[in-house]
Amino acid sequence: MTLSMYQASVPVLTRALSNLKHVLALGEAHATARGFDPGLLVQARLTADMLPLVRQVQIACDMAMRGCARLAGIEPESVPDDETDFAGLYARIERACRNISTYTAGQIDGSEDREIVLKMRDYDELHFSGRDYLLNYVIPNLFFHCTTAYAILRQAGAPLGKMDFMGKPA
Repeated sequence: MTLSMYQASVPVLTRALSNLKHVLALGEAHATARGFDPGLLVQARLTADMLPLVRQVQIACDMAMRGCARLAGIEPESVPDDETDFAGLYARIERACRNISTYTAGQIDGSEDREIVLKMRDYDELHFSGRDYLLNYVIPNLFFHCTTAYAILRQAGAPLGKMDFMGKPA
């Protein structure tokens, strides 16, 4: 049996975002337990020239939603980046998970060779097949931003471990 584009996208992206929400909850609980404002973590960064936690979460969610839309041949919706606290970040993750759960195997399977063109700020355009877009752009980007969010919270002292990031085996 072969792995379908749907199996390689929707469940993987949903799990990563669900685990990200869990990591955020542990970070927020840590701040509260230590007696400092959890809102400070929302703007925390690993280093001055990296994006803060809030942007890491926003980009991870956007990557999942836009990735599924493009694989399904649908123009991705734009979501405002207006989250300012953990409650807003949880809501964004939940919205992203609801959004990607609406895609069916029938919409995404068969997208392996679909041409996907991204207009980039720093480049003229990036051209992908659906397979390359998912495996070499969407999934690595999603995990980069989830990992960076984890690292920001871990650096702030949140008691996170690998299994918090990975989640329990399915």
